[in-house]
Amino acid sequence: MDTRKLPADDTRALLGAATLVAFVATAGSLFLSLGLGLVPCRLCWYQRILMYPLVVVLGVAAVERRAAVVWTALPLTTLGAAIAAYHSWLQITQTACGVGTISCAQVQYRVAGLTVPNLSLIAFVLVSGAVLLAWRRR
Repeated sequence: MDTRKLPADDTRALLGAATLVAFVATAGSLFLSLGLGLVPCRLCWYQRILMYPLVVVLGVAAVERRAAVVWTALPLTTLGAAIAAYHSWLQITQTACGVGTISCAQVQYRVAGLTVPNLSLIAFVLVSGAVLLAWRRR
């Protein structure tokens, strides 16, 4: 296995890509609620709480080329991915969810056939992968 360190520009690029994914996820969730008027369920709120700070945390880490941001980002992305996976599972298997006033099992919007929790799961996994790769190869 090649264990050479990545050049600083590669670390910055990976962390920048993770920042971009977190930014798009954040902007997308805001567009769905503010632009389209969709009301987020409780599980959506939890995913937002875990995704939004990643934009700033990863952005600063990209500028400073700090691959050690993995220790801050990974707990957020792991928990976010777990919630998004559970939320996706609820939408497949349940017709109602008693977690909040808006049913977490209700599919309010689809993008290319994917529900919002599916997109959130993809975003959390992509951010996790980029951050881990930057840290592993630092």
